[in-house]
Amino acid sequence: MKKLFLSCAVVASLALSSCGAAFGPVGALYTDVTMKNDIVDGATLGSKVGKSEAKSYLGLIAIGDAGVEAAAKAAGIKKISHVDMHTNSILGIINTYTLVVYGE
Repeated sequence: MKKLFLSCAVVASLALSSCGAAFGPVGALYTDVTMKNDIVDGATLGSKVGKSEAKSYLGLIAIGDAGVEAAAKAAGIKKISHVDMHTNSILGIINTYTLVVYGE
């Protein structure tokens, strides 16, 4: 009986774990984290800000373009100075990844 209970607990913890977060601190119930991704050497924060976004649902479906090129294009940035990554997750069910690009 103990082995059955332990097996069920392991399977449940794996099934309920948040597999949607790709980096940084992860909260089991809620995550809302922004982290530095990259800074170009000696660059100052640019005046233009572009964002690109991708979402995933239940770790089964993922859509969007959270790439640097898409974010830079959205704001007309030609020279990138700084890149941040933001993630938001609710119970690991709905996950949003936003790439924020700064530059001129």
